[in-house]
Amino acid sequence: MALIAEKELRIALLIDADNAPADKIDEILTELSTLGVINVRRAYGNWTKPGLGSWQTKLLEYAIRPVQQFDYSKRKNASDMAMTVDAMDLFYADRPDAFGIVSSDADFTPLVMHLRSKGAAVFGFGAQQTPKPFVNACSRFLYLEALGSDMDGASLVERDSDGGGESAGAPAAPVKAEEAAAPGMPARPATLRVPTAQLRQDARLLALLRDATNAVQDEAGWALVGAVGSQIANKASFDPRNYGYATLTKLLAATQMFEMRDEGSSRVSVRDKRKGRNPLG
Repeated sequence: MALIAEKELRIALLIDADNAPADKIDEILTELSTLGVINVRRAYGNWTKPGLGSWQTKLLEYAIRPVQQFDYSKRKNASDMAMTVDAMDLFYADRPDAFGIVSSDADFTPLVMHLRSKGAAVFGFGAQQTPKPFVNACSRFLYLEALGSDMDGASLVERDSDGGGESAGAPAAPVKAEEAAAPGMPARPATLRVPTAQLRQDARLLALLRDATNAVQDEAGWALVGAVGSQIANKASFDPRNYGYATLTKLLAATQMFEMRDEGSSRVSVRDKRKGRNPLG
């Protein structure tokens, strides 16, 4: 999608360790490393808590700087405030091109909106129950459940063999059926992928895909998948892995609402099947 720049991005990674699992840090770094160089790596938390013990080896292994933040009041950690202050200081002093924010806390929504309004990209990572305002505020948000399962070598910005669309890496990890999705997202089944029937019932998703296709289509209604992806990126925080599909091309095909042309090439294109039925299309 259009989030890739000609130059390598300078990325500042800020981790809310109180709200992020240590065992996903390798996958998070892999994702961000495809976008640029992660110059700043910091993890915030009250490191006196036994619950953060799993982070110790990860901090050393991946050269992540721990930032100690004591809880100033009960039942409320202060890591989010410390992260916000540091993010603003980094932005105005060091001017990174992008930020990686690892948290499931909606309190970061105003920070993300401010950073994006000033020209910085923000790549969010969080659990599936992450509130929708935070998800939508990010340039791209990837659910942690979609990372680290049956990795196929694809990454956030690679082009897949199906053609010009951006690859979205690994299939989503299995999620228990009773786990609720974030508002506006499909409820995740116990299988790796959201099935076609459920995709077709997601009016918001279909509208997003159709609107993007219509915006970049040619006179016959065909649109390059790469252009569709760029259009979506300019409008919403979106990643096909959150639906269990490795690429945008695969997600479009799975909906069975689009015709496909030149599959397996860099010119893979899609057309709304409703346009194909129109003799004037």
